[in-house]
Amino acid sequence: MKIIILGAGQVGGSLAEHLASEANDITVVDTDGDRLRDLGDRLDIRTVQGRGSLPTVLRQAGADDADMLVAVTNSDETNMVACQVAHTLFHTPTKIARVREAAYLTRADLFDNEAIPVDVLISPEQVVTNYIKRLIEHPGALQVIDFAGSKAQLVAVKAYYGGPLVGQQLRQLREHMPNVETRVAAIFRRDRPILPQGDTVIEADDEVFFIAAKANIRAVMSEMRRLDENNKRIVIAGGGQIGERLAEAIESRYQVKIIEMNPARCRYLSDNLDSTVVLQGSASDRDLLLEENIADADIFLALTNDDEANIMSSLLAKRLGAKKVMTIINNPAYVDLIQGGEIDIAISPQLATIGTLLAHVRRGDIVSVHSLRRGAAEAIEAIAHGDAKSSKVIGKAIRDLGLPPGTTIGAIIRDEQVLIAHDDTMIQTGDHVILFLVDKKHIRDVEKLFHVGLSFF
Repeated sequence: MKIIILGAGQVGGSLAEHLASEANDITVVDTDGDRLRDLGDRLDIRTVQGRGSLPTVLRQAGADDADMLVAVTNSDETNMVACQVAHTLFHTPTKIARVREAAYLTRADLFDNEAIPVDVLISPEQVVTNYIKRLIEHPGALQVIDFAGSKAQLVAVKAYYGGPLVGQQLRQLREHMPNVETRVAAIFRRDRPILPQGDTVIEADDEVFFIAAKANIRAVMSEMRRLDENNKRIVIAGGGQIGERLAEAIESRYQVKIIEMNPARCRYLSDNLDSTVVLQGSASDRDLLLEENIADADIFLALTNDDEANIMSSLLAKRLGAKKVMTIINNPAYVDLIQGGEIDIAISPQLATIGTLLAHVRRGDIVSVHSLRRGAAEAIEAIAHGDAKSSKVIGKAIRDLGLPPGTTIGAIIRDEQVLIAHDDTMIQTGDHVILFLVDKKHIRDVEKLFHVGLSFF
């Protein structure tokens, strides 16, 4: 595919990196020459310096025959105007824009071909808010991913000493839970992936990824570790867009407090939130945390824009007795450094956003793409279309598909049913197939597998 990416920041740069490694023709546009040189030196891509909303710059970037425009600059307005110009002058088939401002996003009729022609809207704040909300709903999980409208979920947990399955073979999962269908899709041991077999023994500290119907998730988690109590008290550091949206989404079910420095923002939050307690002050103020009984908090969330402030306030909250701390880290290089020590979960907005973007860039009928282990592996949801003549997968058993190396099928969602995949499971038209790839270089092969041949049309 010929793709133009506007914006060479962290999201634009990471996206270019993902896509360039999959043999796409990529051009990145930015006003910052240094950033472009850095990207151009590392990746096999074209770069154009200039404002991405200008027709001359878009033409120079190859908009005349581009398949897709991905506008992820820091300015919502630049992204929206670029999509308008690409639509009107160059008839670009697919236009994706990152739009952060809630005032635009709440107007549903603003984004269509008669108004502002954006095919896919990406709101990083909303993506991250939903991600954190799922983690709060599953105490003890390191990552929670929804498939097929939440019918099935993929959950990552750390196996603990004393968990019923630790030290046992995976095939014993079925004996422990004869009435629950689940499948372990991937195991990471000391940062290396292990492809799970029936005789694989789970060790303490393994990161175990399993998939099951949403209703069965807690039962499976209890096999890997002692179940954490349900969360009740939540402290949010930072009342910006993510902090506000999260409080709004969870305040009816949890006791929520927000700590925010800016007095005007505090007034706004207390006017607009129902039951959330808003405190003005610094989240790294030891006395304030003690005064607010941080030791009773089930989760402390550091959600400001400042990585260092997030890390320091999280470390302090943990020292003072908060049961679990989660931290937003904007610099991807920091994420691996800090997760799993004092900080339980590091959340990268870039990785969450990239997953949403990649789902719209993939060929074949790929509905969603999620990074596992901070980009080390991927989970993909694909829909099987066509018939036995036009499709390489329909009417075949999983063992006969010839999956690329390091690829497994975890589950198939058929209408309302979640079917855990076995070797003899047959794939039917309309099935949502959940695949795991330990090696991302085989993504193109998976796409080809689900591509419908010409006899279908």
